[in-house]
Amino acid sequence: MQEKRFHLVSLGCSKNTVDSQSMAQLLGRSGYQASETAEDADVLIVNTCGFIGPAKDESLKVLGELAGAKHPGQILIAAGCLTQRYGEEVAKSTPGIDGILGTRRWMDIVEVIGQLRGKKHPQPVYHMPAASTVGTDEDGVLRVAQNGPSAYLKIADGCRRPCAFCAIPLIKGTLVSRPMDNILQEARTLQSQGVREIILIAQDSTDYGHDRGQREGLANLLEEMTRSVPDVDWIRILYNFPGSVTDKQIAVMATHPQLIPYLDIPLQHAHPQTLQRMRRPANMEWVHKTIRKMRAAMPDLAIRTTFIVGYPGETEEEFQTLLDFLDEMRFDRVGAFPFSFEPGTSSEPLGDPVPQEVKRERLDRLMTLQQQISLENNQALVGKTMDVLIEGHGAVEGSHDTIALGRTYRDAPEIDGMVLVEGQPPIGEILPVKIDGALVYDLTGKVEITHRILLPGQITSP
Repeated sequence: MQEKRFHLVSLGCSKNTVDSQSMAQLLGRSGYQASETAEDADVLIVNTCGFIGPAKDESLKVLGELAGAKHPGQILIAAGCLTQRYGEEVAKSTPGIDGILGTRRWMDIVEVIGQLRGKKHPQPVYHMPAASTVGTDEDGVLRVAQNGPSAYLKIADGCRRPCAFCAIPLIKGTLVSRPMDNILQEARTLQSQGVREIILIAQDSTDYGHDRGQREGLANLLEEMTRSVPDVDWIRILYNFPGSVTDKQIAVMATHPQLIPYLDIPLQHAHPQTLQRMRRPANMEWVHKTIRKMRAAMPDLAIRTTFIVGYPGETEEEFQTLLDFLDEMRFDRVGAFPFSFEPGTSSEPLGDPVPQEVKRERLDRLMTLQQQISLENNQALVGKTMDVLIEGHGAVEGSHDTIALGRTYRDAPEIDGMVLVEGQPPIGEILPVKIDGALVYDLTGKVEITHRILLPGQITSP
């Protein structure tokens, strides 16, 4: 029997990567083998991203390239966020697509392939059920994406927040939390595979359990995880909604060393009127109070946040308020993006009145300020010893020296900085590293072989 092969391209965020690896698991069960190249595959799948304009453009570009090179007998399926929202437009703009699969029904990938192989279809086959049953119809598939010693674990999908600029509820639907028992079992599986870091992800992790009538759902999940996977060194939480980080969550994180002192809280802006137009929490007193509380409970806390510049109606005064806030709070990690106009969101009536050159200029000013803050924060770590998770090796350009690439608890994979460590310490180990240099986003250091292993989040001074 001829071997069946699939080639899957995953675009966008880590949540998309989990969906892609879940589809790959289902295909593997059905006798398919993964192919590194498109030419050798029977089935081509692109798990698209449709969050903002540049992501849409990238998705359409990849689809167009695969469609243009497709040979007779190959099937091309466009899946994911972009197709969930713009399925017909995607198919019309890219001749050669055979199937359209929405992000809410990734678990039907084998069924869609069966439809396409069953008979010829002059038009693309659309598989776009409106209702999502994520969390209850996963057929035993692990909702994880492993990358070396780290793994993402999805705890929920969808979002019920009313943010005016965001298309996620239009794409993913409302919040659907996964059963806690499923999550804990998957965490135990990752532990048995030697994973050192589990990263909990959702569109809004702090809302976990709300749809199941649970209070303090995330805090309770975190407590259960520390009991279920005692050998996992780091447990990281991404995407905490402002106003939803509870006192119990802070207390649980401060009590359990496995729960590393790192929080990603996308604040989006700092001026109350801008936040009101965004339909975001606008109580800046809460932000100041809660951040003070978190830093008091976890002195080594690293905070990452994101901001949007050039939102409709943003005045120079409002933008200056954001700069002043950034200078005052001195966040460890910041991502910033110019406003992207998204049709169909509740911000659509506001239009896109801020000129692109103004957006770019404000983005440059904000990131210039943050780069200085980031450098100063990093410089304060020089001379200290920190645990570093070693992820890979590389050569130093222009020499025969080698270095290792790793991360401290302060750095989430793919979005934050790295530690450049001398030599070739073993991949997958968490080692004490003496920090001897600071860059804007990264650190440099040497392994302290005789130093004791620190608990997650601990830093020692010389």
